[in-house]
Amino acid sequence: MANQPSDDEVFDFSNTEFTREDLINALNEMVHECRKISQTFEEVKAENNGLKNSSVEPSTDQLWETNSLQTKLSKMKSENESLRLRSCELKSENERLNLVMSFWTQSYVSLSKLHETQKPLNDKSRLGFNVGESSSGETNTQSNLVYDKFKKMNFVKASVIHNTYELVKYDDQTSGQLSQKGKAGIGYIRLDK
Repeated sequence: MANQPSDDEVFDFSNTEFTREDLINALNEMVHECRKISQTFEEVKAENNGLKNSSVEPSTDQLWETNSLQTKLSKMKSENESLRLRSCELKSENERLNLVMSFWTQSYVSLSKLHETQKPLNDKSRLGFNVGESSSGETNTQSNLVYDKFKKMNFVKASVIHNTYELVKYDDQTSGQLSQKGKAGIGYIRLDK
C-alpha cells in the first residue's frame, strides 16, 4: 500500500521527471474534478433549499394527511379513555361480585351446618314423645305437665313493673329435673347480684 498514490497526495512541481504536458493534463483533471464537485455542491444546495421550503410550507396533501392522522389520534385517545373507564367499572363490579360470592359461600356453609344439627322430619324425640312409640302414640307424662302449665298461665296488665334481673329458663334440656315449684317446663330463676 505504500507504493499506491493516495488522493491526498500533493503534486510535486519541482520534480523534473514530469513534462509540461503531464502537468497540464494533471491541471485539467483537477479543474474537471473541481467542476464536478461544484456541480454536486449546487445540486445538494438546491435539494437542501427545496427541503427547507417543503418543511416550511407543507403541501395540501401533507396537510390533509396530518389532519387525518390527528383526527385518528384524537379518536384513539377518546376510545382509550372510554376503555380505561370501562375497565375500572368492570374491576369494581368484579370486586362486588366476589364479595357477594363470599357471602353466599359463608351462607351456604352456615346453612349446611344448620342442616347437620337439625333432626330428621319424623324424629320426635325430646318433643314429649317416647322414642319407641309411633308418631300417633301418646305423649309422656312430662309433656302433659308442660301442657298443663301453659294451660294455667295467667296474663297480667301492662302496668305491672317487671324485675329485669329475672330471666326465663327453658327446662327442656334437663327433662329429668323439676323446676322450683315442682313442675317440669318453664321456670324462673333469679340472678344473684
